[in-house]
Amino acid sequence: MKTTKYYTAAIIAFAIWGFFSLVLKPIHDYPSIDILFFRVFSCSILMLLIAVLFKRNKIKEAAVVFKSLSASEKKKAVLLNIGGSFFLMANWFTFIYAMNHVTVKAASLAYLVCPILTTLLAFFILKEKLIKTQWLAVSISILGILLLSYADIMDMFFGIVIGLTYACYLVSQRVNKGFDKFIMLTFHITVAALVLLPFYPAYSGPVPTEFRFYFFIETIAIGFTIIPLFLNLYALSGINSSTVGMLLNINPMIAFMLAAFFFKENISPLQVAAYALIFIAVLVFNSHHLFAIKQKYILSSKDSR
Repeated sequence: MKTTKYYTAAIIAFAIWGFFSLVLKPIHDYPSIDILFFRVFSCSILMLLIAVLFKRNKIKEAAVVFKSLSASEKKKAVLLNIGGSFFLMANWFTFIYAMNHVTVKAASLAYLVCPILTTLLAFFILKEKLIKTQWLAVSISILGILLLSYADIMDMFFGIVIGLTYACYLVSQRVNKGFDKFIMLTFHITVAALVLLPFYPAYSGPVPTEFRFYFFIETIAIGFTIIPLFLNLYALSGINSSTVGMLLNINPMIAFMLAAFFFKENISPLQVAAYALIFIAVLVFNSHHLFAIKQKYILSSKDSR
């Protein structure tokens, strides 16, 4: 039961991301690379300001922790954090491109593929153990994804690319411990901003002048980047990456419903069946935790009588 707060953090983060299309679609007429530039730069500036003004002690603590590491541990920490920055950049760009220039379904499919990829990477790389019901859930998810790929192979292609980049981020950050989560996230996004900065003059379009653009960019930066990413990293500190990855399915299920009922994209019965299978897989994968909560509730009810 000590893990409930980590489950809650992951669920909130992925529920927020499920509504991402609502703030991304209104600026779909801007190039994907421009949205990426302004999203990363804005996040970096905001987080650096917060870190400098309110987190200076945490910065000092992070520096002390890093200095105390051995040479091999320092190399590992640098690789994990710089690698995390590159995985985030790749994930954000491909997601924005798919959302605005392919379909909302393609973007949502990515985060159906991601849990499977995360679970497999965690199993083979991190040696995370799965119980039989969790392997059953993985099998059900794979069946759902195969049904979706049959419906649209291009959506599947983008889904795999986007999902793999975020799966790599989740797995890499699961072993990236010892540092304050906010400071770590600030580092990831600031490195991403520094890498993108030299490309801005050559690849950016005209500087946007509409208030609408900056309003949605700041909403994306704060509400759909900083807050959910911090919650995501917090969740990874208490539950394993395969569990966080499977909870990620909450994101595409919300996105799928928005695609069907809000954006009126064409949805086939096959796709509905596939998403239903994946929803069942999420429940099966986390059934041990749900059962534990139910048991505690029953016991507490008995004790209160």
